[in-house]
Amino acid sequence: MVSPPARLAAAASNVVGKVLHGGVADLRPMPRVLIDQGPNRSVYRMTHSSRPVSGPPILLVPPLAAPAICFDLRRGCSLIEHLVEGGRNAYLVDYGMVAFSDRRLGIEHWIDEVLPRAIRKVSADNGGQAVHLVSWSLGGIFSLLVNADQPDLPIASITAIGSPVDFTAIPIVAPFRPLVDLTNGHLLTPIYRAFGGAPSYLVSRVFRATGISKEITKPIAILSHLDDRDYLAQIEAVDHFMSNMYAYPGRTFGQLYHRLFRTNDLAEGKVDLNGRIISLSSVRVPTLVVAGENDTIAPRPSVERVVELLDKAPEVRFKTAPGGHLGVLTGRKARGTTWRYLDEFLDDQVSAD
Repeated sequence: MVSPPARLAAAASNVVGKVLHGGVADLRPMPRVLIDQGPNRSVYRMTHSSRPVSGPPILLVPPLAAPAICFDLRRGCSLIEHLVEGGRNAYLVDYGMVAFSDRRLGIEHWIDEVLPRAIRKVSADNGGQAVHLVSWSLGGIFSLLVNADQPDLPIASITAIGSPVDFTAIPIVAPFRPLVDLTNGHLLTPIYRAFGGAPSYLVSRVFRATGISKEITKPIAILSHLDDRDYLAQIEAVDHFMSNMYAYPGRTFGQLYHRLFRTNDLAEGKVDLNGRIISLSSVRVPTLVVAGENDTIAPRPSVERVVELLDKAPEVRFKTAPGGHLGVLTGRKARGTTWRYLDEFLDDQVSAD
């Protein structure tokens, strides 16, 4: 047990760090090299200054609207750092900022162009090896749709963390359904069309609102943990992440709203993109699915539904881990749960090969 004087000294040091040095979190990004770039696509190879990386390539796939720093939140709590420090061969695709000029881009752009090109580039960078996709939130849905639609892509496995499939199983959206039904689904249509999508500031506020109780109690939590540098660093890193949210392109947002939220297509295993049907039963690679135990954006029932839909996949593992939507990916407890599940899954895929 830490003595009161030691706690007081730690708290004083942390206050100095926050006041005089702008914070206690180490937000430096992990070293990387740009290997490919195109519209809404920058592909990076992660590097390590002293330890060589090896093994099959791993491509980290973020969702839309959230910055790719979700995988590199801060030193000590970065999934990228964990993978690279473990000697794994990690890559990252970053979509960058979404502009008003991107408003006509639909889901097809990401599953036809952005991700396939990133996957092929990473594979080519590794002599044609198949790529393990590690994705979060909507990135997991995109990864599954890409594999289902283009089985010839060099994909070795998919990990989907906090990726909701059944939108009727998300309690926070239930109050809006009567209004959506009353307006025949046109409740938000004029808004996202006028703005060309969902603006970044709105995305950030909605994300914060899902954890409103934590936002309200944050000042008290900070005061009561002034001696806990790791706790304070995590709060700073999450705030930094929230302040860097991106916008949704208008057409993509409309598709997500009408096809996933309003009609809940994906819960039945299929999605209709302008007459083009993509079925999750076409996924034919090993898949790891992880749900957050405290996730209000993608609660367990919404995420777990996909297990039944991937009936042609050779293996589907389902795990739960502590944390909310971001916490299950890169919270402090993720280091001993989600990341461990991922390590075990990746190691098993290599052994199977």
